[in-house]
Amino acid sequence: MGTQHNPASRLATLGWAAGLATAAGVGCVAYGTLIERNWFTLRQESVPILPAGSKPFIVLHLSDIHLSLGQHKKSAWLRDLAQLKPDLVVNTGDNLSHPDSVPPLLAALAPLMAFPGVFVPGSNDYFAPRFKNPLGYLTGPSKLPRDAKAPIPLDTQALHAGFGQGGWVNLTNRAQSIPLNGIRFDFSGVDDPHLNRERYAGWPRGSSNQDSAPHVRIAVAHAPYQRVLDHFTTEAADLILAGHTHGGQVCLPGYGALVSNCDLPTWRAKGLHDWDTNGHTTPVNVSGGIGTSRMAPFRFACRPEAVVLTLTAKP
Repeated sequence: MGTQHNPASRLATLGWAAGLATAAGVGCVAYGTLIERNWFTLRQESVPILPAGSKPFIVLHLSDIHLSLGQHKKSAWLRDLAQLKPDLVVNTGDNLSHPDSVPPLLAALAPLMAFPGVFVPGSNDYFAPRFKNPLGYLTGPSKLPRDAKAPIPLDTQALHAGFGQGGWVNLTNRAQSIPLNGIRFDFSGVDDPHLNRERYAGWPRGSSNQDSAPHVRIAVAHAPYQRVLDHFTTEAADLILAGHTHGGQVCLPGYGALVSNCDLPTWRAKGLHDWDTNGHTTPVNVSGGIGTSRMAPFRFACRPEAVVLTLTAKP
């Protein structure tokens, strides 16, 4: 005779499995919300782009802080980053996540403003986040809502004024040369490509022999859309710095990011990679970001990070 199955026993087994899956899901959410999103880390990279004979130069790359009220762990960690004593701080935008978070953000970053810095904005430096269906994030790049309810503006002017008073240079659709440690750094930055606000200012123009003098070209943008990377790579940037992707924010262990929130391939959603176009190659560092939108305070297999880039002499 065949084995007889007890319907009640089968239902009990299915119920147990469903309960186990639910418990696992709740556990993952709790871990991503309470632990990993506050489990800050430093990623270290080395980039050989300096003129021959140059000493190592330390760049601290910050992105996607998304500071909201009451985030004391994040603020304390940001303040402690000043102990790294970087030669340069580069902030690639999305600093805010609440209309009242400009003062606490500036207070958290004040120790880092003792060092030279440059910055560009992201969309969350202009507009506060609004609740959206989290599953919509998986369908493609996020967009500003087009309904009748206007997005809540943030005090971008106060944010940029605070950075400027701290000595950081605004690269919003601007180019600027800054001499640092005996090297001329040429910067070119753009407003947020995610909002289609980028306008290219080219590279700074100075002396007639500037191209032959030792210099380094660094391009800065918030969102690493391919059109932006193509432009700066074709224009002979030595390094491109960007953020925006949050490293995918929710990743699968052993696989990586499911989305990049732009047209960047998901395997490039975080890390240092070479970008090739039109016969040119430029290293691109995409930060996995420090925060999350306050509407989606969750990270999984994608710890929040700042990046320490050690620039070294070309071989």
